Parts: sequence; structure tokens; C-alpha cells
Amino acid sequence: MADLAERRRSMVERQLMRRDVRDPRVLAAMAEVPREQFVPPELAEFAYDDGPLPIGEGQTISQPYIVALMIQAAEVAPGDRVLEVGSGSGYAAAVIGRIATHVLGIERHDVLALAARMRLAALGYDNVEIVTGDGTRGCPDRAPFDAIIVSAGGPSIPHALQQQLDLKGRLVIPVGEGGSQRLLKITRTDATHYEEEDLGGVAFVPLIGEQGWAEARS
Repeated sequence: MADLAERRRSMVERQLMRRDVRDPRVLAAMAEVPREQFVPPELAEFAYDDGPLPIGEGQTISQPYIVALMIQAAEVAPGDRVLEVGSGSGYAAAVIGRIATHVLGIERHDVLALAARMRLAALGYDNVEIVTGDGTRGCPDRAPFDAIIVSAGGPSIPHALQQQLDLKGRLVIPVGEGGSQRLLKITRTDATHYEEEDLGGVAFVPLIGEQGWAEARS
């Protein structure tokens, strides 16, 4: 465990700080959350490698750098209520929860959602809630959200998620197919207007749902 803690510190320094992750709250959260607890036990030794890892059900836990980059881009801050779509193992939600007041995660695979809930409870992350459902529809009953982070790539920006942003709320989402995905940041400027920023190329599993892909694509 001591070796993994040292590798976590090295990950923050080498993979995040030496790139463009500068938000001290994001760096502190990434240094705190034990990523090895969010991957299959047989992959724990690879938890701090600079890449994604499989977590079952055809899903992955994102590369640490991408997790940090998306949280920084979403400008997650103390007091925020955050929606995370595609929670998977619960790792990104846990990191967000070290900064925000409350995190609601939506995962479409019940087996992953159940495991994430148990994992987060065991670690004492009681401000993070994981539910099973279609994340492309968001959670209108709990909106608005200060930030929404989507950990899967859709064909377009789900209208439901834009509508559930609070004024000045930020949505960070990969959009596109295969090797043409772009990470976009959407900021709600008023009731009907949004600003869009392209943060660069990324590669995510497909966002499946009513306002996403109809089925998984290779």
C-alpha cells in the first residue's frame, strides 16, 4: 500500500502537474483518492499507469490525466452540485466529491452501479450518490446542476443535459465517433444561450441512451 501511495503522488506530479492540470483542488483530490480501490484487484498494480483500464461490462476507468482535465475544465468548486454521467467504478465521482458539496452519478450498468455504491460507502465518501439509469436524460428532478461531467462519448450534446445546467453551469462531454471524438466544454450563459469550447481530441467508450448512441459501436 505504501508503494501505491508513492505511485499516486508520482502520478500527480508526472502525469498532471507536468501537463496542464493546475487547479490545486483537483491536484489535491487526485492525490487523495486511492485509484487502486476502483479497479479490479488483479489490475491494482497498474492503477497509476498513464492510461485507461477495463472495469467490466465493456467499460473502462479513464486515464488519470483525463479525469483531472475534465474536472478542471468543469471548474468544480466547493458548494457545487455536480452530475456525473457514466460513473463506471465511481472513481471520477469520488474525486469530484473531494471538491464539490454533492455528486450524483448515473451508471447504466446495474452491476457497476451497485459495486460503485458499495466501494464509495466503504471508503466513507458519503456525499457521492450513484444511481442506475440513462445518463443521457440526466436527472431533471434533481436539477439544476453547477457542473455536469460525461465520461462517455456521444454523437452530439444531449439537449436534456444542457437544460439541466444552472446559469453559468458547465458541461464537459466528449462528442464524436471513434477516433474523431472531441472534448467539449459548454457553458450556459443565459436561459437559451450556451458557449462552446473545444478542449481537444479524446477517446471514450460510447454514450448509450435515448440522447446518445442506440448501441455500442467499435
